[in-house]
Amino acid sequence: MLEKVKKIFRESAEVKLAFVELYAQQIVDVAGIIATALKDGNKVLLFGNGGSAADAQHIAAELVGRFKKERRPLPAIALTTDTSILTALGNDYGFETIFERQVEALCMPGDVAIGITTSGNSENVIRGLKKAHDLGATTIAFTGRNGGKVAQIAHYTFIVPSYETQRIQECHITLGHVLCELVEEMVCERS
Repeated sequence: MLEKVKKIFRESAEVKLAFVELYAQQIVDVAGIIATALKDGNKVLLFGNGGSAADAQHIAAELVGRFKKERRPLPAIALTTDTSILTALGNDYGFETIFERQVEALCMPGDVAIGITTSGNSENVIRGLKKAHDLGATTIAFTGRNGGKVAQIAHYTFIVPSYETQRIQECHITLGHVLCELVEEMVCERS
């Protein structure tokens, strides 16, 4: 069991190191886009299913609360938290619409929408990103495997180089933390 534990940690680290080699510059670029949107009075909308829903909530909490610095709250909303909205939309319109309808209600031009899906093929995430794109938001996808359908529709896509859901999720939350740290620094910079 001890070797298994070490193997799991090594695999997780290897995936993250491979990921950062592919996306370091894009991470900086996307952090700048998010920071600019927030400085301009826009917001970040985040969504996903299951563990990705938890990641959306976690990242939103870091932005609204704080990551490392005491600062003003940054407007971020996880579209995964209101059970009344989620169940009403799922029941009345179908589960595939639960993010699309919320994006339509809340998204404004200049906002940032982050869809998180380990497979890249979650229909509700795809539809949410498409709607955000149509409404003038910058769209960002966190995904894995081969990128899936979201890789074709998001302005910026981060594809974790793994086919193991748990490794993809571990990298997604690390990416979320890195973006929060960079965005916080950029937003707090004195002009």
